[in-house]
Amino acid sequence: MPLIVAVDIGGTFTDLLGYDPAAGPVLSAKTPTTPEDLAAGICHCLSKAGVAAGDIQVFVHGSTVAINTIVEKKGARTALVVTRGTRDVYKIGRGNRPEAYDIWFKRPEPLVPRHLTFEIEERMGPGGEVYIPFQESQAMDVARQVATSDVQSVAVCFLHSWSNPAHEQRMGTLLANLVPHTYRTASHAILRQYGEYERISTTVLNAYIGPTMRKYLEALEQALGARAFRGELLIMQSNGGVMAPASAKSIPVATLESGPVGGFIAAAETGVRLGYPDVIAFDMGGTTAKANLVRGGQPGMAHGYYVGGYVSGQPMMLPVVDTVEVGSGGGSIARVDRVGSLQVGPVSAGAEPGPACYGKGGREPTVTDANLVLGRLDPACFLGGEIALDIAAARDAIRGRISQPLGISDIEAALAIVQVAVMTMSLAVRRISLERGYDPRDFAMVAFGGAGPLHAVEIARGLHIPRIVIPNFPGAFSARGMLLADRRHDFVRSYYASLARTDFAELRLIALEMKALASLRLAQEHILESGVELRYFLDVRYAGQDFSLSVPVDPKQFDSGYRTVVQEAFHQLHQRQFGYHDAGRELELVAARMTAIVKRSFMEMPPLPGRNTAPPFTNRQVYLDSTARAAGCAVYRREELGPGIEIKGPAIIQEYASTTLLFEQDRATVAAGGELIIEIA
Repeated sequence: MPLIVAVDIGGTFTDLLGYDPAAGPVLSAKTPTTPEDLAAGICHCLSKAGVAAGDIQVFVHGSTVAINTIVEKKGARTALVVTRGTRDVYKIGRGNRPEAYDIWFKRPEPLVPRHLTFEIEERMGPGGEVYIPFQESQAMDVARQVATSDVQSVAVCFLHSWSNPAHEQRMGTLLANLVPHTYRTASHAILRQYGEYERISTTVLNAYIGPTMRKYLEALEQALGARAFRGELLIMQSNGGVMAPASAKSIPVATLESGPVGGFIAAAETGVRLGYPDVIAFDMGGTTAKANLVRGGQPGMAHGYYVGGYVSGQPMMLPVVDTVEVGSGGGSIARVDRVGSLQVGPVSAGAEPGPACYGKGGREPTVTDANLVLGRLDPACFLGGEIALDIAAARDAIRGRISQPLGISDIEAALAIVQVAVMTMSLAVRRISLERGYDPRDFAMVAFGGAGPLHAVEIARGLHIPRIVIPNFPGAFSARGMLLADRRHDFVRSYYASLARTDFAELRLIALEMKALASLRLAQEHILESGVELRYFLDVRYAGQDFSLSVPVDPKQFDSGYRTVVQEAFHQLHQRQFGYHDAGRELELVAARMTAIVKRSFMEMPPLPGRNTAPPFTNRQVYLDSTARAAGCAVYRREELGPGIEIKGPAIIQEYASTTLLFEQDRATVAAGGELIIEIA
């Protein structure tokens, strides 16, 4: 039977979700992530699910390999080749200091040291004109220096190469001839957009992780090939689309957030299907919690972000599904700091050794340990009973690290750990909604991840979110999104001019150039041009602003009268997003964008079986609030719940890889497709 399978590698667990397009059974598996050999962990997941690689028709994969390579500073030794006079642009970065009074503030640490940054005598102008010709002999000398520098990767970023890449292309040819063993990245192939520091950073990030990602993907292809896999392998991107492994090897920086974004794609689809086009997607796993705002059935997008955070992270300027992330997950470690304050996260116990209750040698108390002590988790049913949780070990860890130092009971300490974690995660939801002008009361929350359903109600109560959706297979929901993702490639060209002086004939040529690039890339992935959907945008802003809005446009209608169309569309977009617009203020264009999308056919998974009535299979004492008094909680098995069944809180709904917690007077109803719709009291 041909199968469609997705595998998502997280910091703690590796998740698999698959189905038979002929409406066969849904396959699901979850295994601990194996950091030392991620491909082996995938094979373990396949074996656990009883999936033969030879039966897989399409295999979609997302992982944390790229982002972890940067965070852990384990990337390739990289050289950087730049225009003479710009050697220190990457080191200097930007002069902004987001936290002015933070005495511990540190600037972003460059991934390429200064002694591995080489200069070439050449210079392009912003209009593509040659100011200083490319010095061939000097470039060959630099290539030889690179060859003797023991580097694994080379990044090339010349001034204004976004306008005219001829010099970068020539440098790439020289490097290919003189140092063929190195991984090579030229900025024009990654990001054709002005902003020298951000462009250099994005190019360096690609070069830094390139050898690691290429090695990993080759190992994955070999591991699957050894198991007789002959289907199509697709790699998840940060922009919510998928691409072929060959593209991922050349542009690995596009996969930095390939794991988390799958869940946001699935959250948008689930919300639309249930009649909630505006949702807050909330994902809590073992290491982090993440949030995304979905409006009109579309996940929010951003034109780049900072790897490691805005304050001191590395800028990456490719499109990415807009994500706010905090270091609060099931494995987040709780501790009492030097001034006696309780801190939870961002350090995580990970998959090894994991929380104390896993019995793998962990001694630090985590959020999972706290939930176990509070009775919110069943020690005998975690991961369907595959991992027996040690409640005594969890209690000992909390007592030794939290209860005794603070002089409180074990239950009070466990409640405090959960409350601090919930507050941290609530801040992520606030940042994606309230801080951007959106009222959480106008949204439903789609909560997923192994730990998301366990904490969603507390977060929703604090922010007055009226409704929560717990999807099917919440513990493998990011993999579900990967099954839904279309092929997607994004292209950008800087174009800076006031709207009044914009040459729409030139913009039409830029659109044709980007279309040609998309055709070339998709041809390399063996995709027919007839099935490609092209979407065009212009980045527009008020003159003098630092940020822009992307306005959808149609290049076929570009003429002198189109500037009025762009102006009106921008004002409407600005009014909707910020609540005001200034019709008399001058507008300017900063970039032209194009997205090439190839729709993938997706058959809806068959509905889950269930019974019309399902009494609780047990009842246990659970600590729900700060009174530190246990309440009797009915406990249900989710697989036994059929459409229409209603459950009133307090209650617990258990399933293979997740647990949903209802508080007093909350009400959960099972939807026709099996999703839990929770109305918050």
